[in-house]
Amino acid sequence: MKFRVIWQKTSSGAYSPIHVVEQATGQSIGWINRFLDREYVRRLADKTLYSYAHSLLHFVRWWESVHHTGDISKADLTESTLLDYVRFQSGRQPPPSASTINDRVATADRALRNEFPDAPCQVAHGFHQPFLHRRPMGLGRPRFELSRLRVKEPRLNIIPLSVDEVARFWSSFHNARDLAIVGLMLMQGLRSAEVLALNPEDVLLSEGQLRVRGKSNKLRFLPLAPETTQLIDHYLRLERPDPCSAALFVVLKGPARGTRMTPAGLRSLFRYHRQTTGIQMTNPHRFRHTFASDMVRAGISLPALMQLMGHSDIETTMHYVQVTPQDVYLQYARAAAQCIHPQPRIS
Repeated sequence: MKFRVIWQKTSSGAYSPIHVVEQATGQSIGWINRFLDREYVRRLADKTLYSYAHSLLHFVRWWESVHHTGDISKADLTESTLLDYVRFQSGRQPPPSASTINDRVATADRALRNEFPDAPCQVAHGFHQPFLHRRPMGLGRPRFELSRLRVKEPRLNIIPLSVDEVARFWSSFHNARDLAIVGLMLMQGLRSAEVLALNPEDVLLSEGQLRVRGKSNKLRFLPLAPETTQLIDHYLRLERPDPCSAALFVVLKGPARGTRMTPAGLRSLFRYHRQTTGIQMTNPHRFRHTFASDMVRAGISLPALMQLMGHSDIETTMHYVQVTPQDVYLQYARAAAQCIHPQPRIS
């Protein structure tokens, strides 16, 4: 039996347009789609629903290979269900990354919890014992959470771009649109999806502000760097086609001229300039890491950086902070110079 993810637009706003079905018959996989409908009502983004659907597609394919059906009942679930699913993935060659396994297991866990609240797989071998979670640096109130079955993930150490690398990459662009896109990532820390979602009314040039729609459609206002303001103004006055779509950044040439720039188009742009400059590490997210590192070195506080980057949890911001031994030494020397120390007496 084969399964697939489909998009089926509905007239009602109460049901997800993204479903998992049997490929041959088109029959809905009820327990999965009830979960997707629930998440859709919570107004999760379509991109998130797609991620959930593909994670559950992988789970139901594994389940069918073991139980020869995509249907699941409470009696089928055991305390080792999720652990068996992890073992299956870990035994593949090559095995998926730890983060991929954890995302799939967490999504399957939530969907099964939604369908079978009292199923035994929810307490597999004590993996769901409550524990007290405190935020780093004491920010926010402590809360109780459930520990989950997770594969240990290696810490990603993303190295920010050097000043020379940024300068070489920057000099390879020759129009204001592309320079403005890179500037918003490097000087405002925007995600690539946030850049592509911008509309002209989101840019308040006279006030030096930018209105950004982040994850979960959360709005935040950011200060615009003078250099970025100048580039966007130049692009709007001289390069942006007319007539044009409602997007800020649009395609400048070809049959798609005037339409919103796509993620594929942005990837192609960066790929071309990586080949041109020979700097292989340049991608939108590395520019975001570089922005965060530059802000920390300039002395910005972590709560302020969290707001600039659109994080809902300061723990996420901490992943972007790269402090070298030299940074520690310089910050210590600067702080020590401002402290008043007792003068020792030597007799």
